[in-house]
Amino acid sequence: MNLKALAKDTAIYGLSSIVGRFLNYLLVPLYTYKIAAESGGYGIVTNLYAYSALLLALLTFGMETTFFRFAGREDRDDRMVYSNALRMVGLVSLVFVALVFLFLRPISGAMGYAAHLEYVGCFALIAGLDAFQAIMFSRLRQQHRPLKFMALKMSFIFVNIALNLFIFLAMPRIPALADIYERFNGGVGLIFFANLACTALVTFGFIPEIKGIFYGFDRKLCREMLSYSWPLLLLGLVGILNQVADKILFPYLMPGSEGQVQLGIYGACVKVAMIMTLITQAFRYAYEPIVFGGKDKNNPDVLSEGTKYFILFTLLAWLAVMFYLPVIRYFIHPSYWEGLRVIPIVMMAEIFMGVYFNLSFWYKLSDKTWWGAIMSAVGVSVMIAVNIIFVPRIGYMACAWGGFAGYAVSMLMSYFIGQKYYPIKYDLRSILVFSLAAAVFYAIYVVVPDKMWLRLSVGTILLGGYGALIVMDLKKRKR
Repeated sequence: MNLKALAKDTAIYGLSSIVGRFLNYLLVPLYTYKIAAESGGYGIVTNLYAYSALLLALLTFGMETTFFRFAGREDRDDRMVYSNALRMVGLVSLVFVALVFLFLRPISGAMGYAAHLEYVGCFALIAGLDAFQAIMFSRLRQQHRPLKFMALKMSFIFVNIALNLFIFLAMPRIPALADIYERFNGGVGLIFFANLACTALVTFGFIPEIKGIFYGFDRKLCREMLSYSWPLLLLGLVGILNQVADKILFPYLMPGSEGQVQLGIYGACVKVAMIMTLITQAFRYAYEPIVFGGKDKNNPDVLSEGTKYFILFTLLAWLAVMFYLPVIRYFIHPSYWEGLRVIPIVMMAEIFMGVYFNLSFWYKLSDKTWWGAIMSAVGVSVMIAVNIIFVPRIGYMACAWGGFAGYAVSMLMSYFIGQKYYPIKYDLRSILVFSLAAAVFYAIYVVVPDKMWLRLSVGTILLGGYGALIVMDLKKRKR
């Protein structure tokens, strides 16, 4: 294996993913400052993009991983594997889009968008194209072509940002376009059309890869690939439901304009908390190659230390967001600020998810991956149950606590079951000490008088103190 090439490819894929998510993240201030919270418009954005994520998992049905598994076998022609995967996903996506448009009115009505059938139709096309492209992006990765991969990903992002800036900053000032802007919920619907345009544009960049669909079709291979992929579909669905089920269920649990407003406030504030997601993703890019390859492969001490320092540094990030929230909150419009109380809960849920990811190596390394599906299913069941019971009573706070409870249950199950099948000696004492220290520092910050300059000053001192504790622990480890 060429480790230099591996490191280079990983850096490019990681950079395109993390930078891409960060750039898209910067659209949130534009949306919240241009879409009033009381309009409920951002609730529509939150709800439909949650559906989009779920549909992508359904329409790809685990075929990305299946493609890699079969294309990597010496007894298989990778071109035939690719052609099969592209045909299957393409056919399923085509049938899905056709059915949505055939039953567009009843589907839109059931989703609460009877007045805007075009929103649902637009997302059906986006989901279909995204699923088709997912296999072609996998082909680029399989062929070790990270530069084209990054170019296509970044072209989508830059064009999408440019279109959104035009929609919200220019269209309302152009008399000929102002009526169109207002017709689609004050620009909200145009966000979806911009997404569709960018997705279609990226498809043109895949013309050489699309030609691979004509290589051939092997029915026996197709059956083998489908047999391999369906468990991955279940695992993928459970995983994505953990992230989006609350945003899909919310309009049904709290119908009407009030529910739409609350979902928009929750969706905007969750975006602020997604700083933790970027940190977790960056950690995964660095950590996975160490665990699965190299001289430290399968080393229990590496798994133990990785989990410990993941918790320590994510708690540092959690404290940083909490202490600087008086400034960070301006990332979204003040009309959304009432939802800021979900941020500590959602960020802690993200930490639990990250710890669950770290603990998940035991079933991956011991080839007991079915445990992952079971634990994730239990977690998502807890999260859905909390939402169903409490959303009608306490609104979007139930979504935050549902995620917290669901990930906590999955994390604890993974730890206790993992200790039976793949025992690892985690430094629980240090983890507990640093967790308590973070709680104490936050409690001190909370009782500080609500003056921005004072809270920022105290927060900076406390954050420095917590960082110093981590540095001391690292120095102690080296001795």
